[in-house]
Amino acid sequence: MTEVTKEQVLETLKTVRGPDLEHNIVELGMVSDVFISDGKVYFSITVPAERAKELEPLRLAAERVIKEMPGVKGALVALTADKKAAVNAPAARPAPQADHSHHGHSHAPQQPRTAKIGVPGIGAIIAVASGKGGVGKSTTAVNLALGLQANGLRVGILDADIYGPSMPRLLKISGRPTQIDGRIINPMENYGLKVMSMGFLVDEETAMIWRGPMVQSALLQMLREVAWGELDVLVVDMPPGTGDAQLTMAQQVPLAGAVIVSTPQDLALIDARKGLNMFRKVEVPVLGIVENMSYFVAPDTGTRYDIFGHGGARREAERIGVPFLGEVPLTMNIRETSDAGTPLVASDPNGIVAGIYRSIAAKVWEQLGEQPQRAAPAIVFE
Repeated sequence: MTEVTKEQVLETLKTVRGPDLEHNIVELGMVSDVFISDGKVYFSITVPAERAKELEPLRLAAERVIKEMPGVKGALVALTADKKAAVNAPAARPAPQADHSHHGHSHAPQQPRTAKIGVPGIGAIIAVASGKGGVGKSTTAVNLALGLQANGLRVGILDADIYGPSMPRLLKISGRPTQIDGRIINPMENYGLKVMSMGFLVDEETAMIWRGPMVQSALLQMLREVAWGELDVLVVDMPPGTGDAQLTMAQQVPLAGAVIVSTPQDLALIDARKGLNMFRKVEVPVLGIVENMSYFVAPDTGTRYDIFGHGGARREAERIGVPFLGEVPLTMNIRETSDAGTPLVASDPNGIVAGIYRSIAAKVWEQLGEQPQRAAPAIVFE
């Protein structure tokens, strides 16, 4: 079978008329970078935020023409809501119910912002983030999710690291997810967790060379076009840093809060502060800080070593007034079980470290209960 090319996709999309009914969506500059992997085509269409709901048929039309192309096995197309999107068409009159000023958020900044849409069936979405890589964030996210589950909750985990997805390996899941009606994806599952990751959709060694709009599109599809079912909590394993993916999740997803992971060393704490400040700026509550690799206990002698220093994250939490959630030691067991895809909370539920993760999970859940309930947001992105 001949592999479809980006040029062929764009040529086909020229048959889809834009909102002005005169020019096509390619000419109007509405189509993002096109990514093709394993016969599946991924792209987004940028539209004005206030017209996103009205222009859903445009997305469906683009998805349909691409799926009909020879050599295409499937297509994932999203609308990207953009306050500044220049589309040569008169703006539709806003519907009367679009005004949400009656919710009483008089203290909120007056500049326009992208509205956040909840995900049906999911009680709370929490982000696990770090200012830099290499601090054990993904391992913490997996064991936090399993800890929440061990405490009696229904839990899912979304791997939001498009460039370096780690959930397939950490949870020992292989294969491709199935689709419902060619659009909604069934999440993968192991250890009772429902899981979604870009690692299930592309090969492990595929280089992801996406720009911002494509990352945004993929993240929102993995969140909103997945059959999560009824969950108490969805844990989002964020990519490290404060780039496009982090801002997309923080600005467009109704996060109930964020957990920051850091090691005790000063350099890691400097980067952790950047992540913390980002969430504060977009008004996402910081549920607390976890000090990972807090200390090392030699397996042969039981001697404790503070390899990266100790207590830095606790002091930082106290300094800035956020909860300190706990210290996770650096152990051979954590490394071995992570590499093997058998996370400690699942493989050694009665062990000391599993108990630490369950305690962190309990504190996170307690913090969630203390967060004020926010008013339902306007639907801007579908």
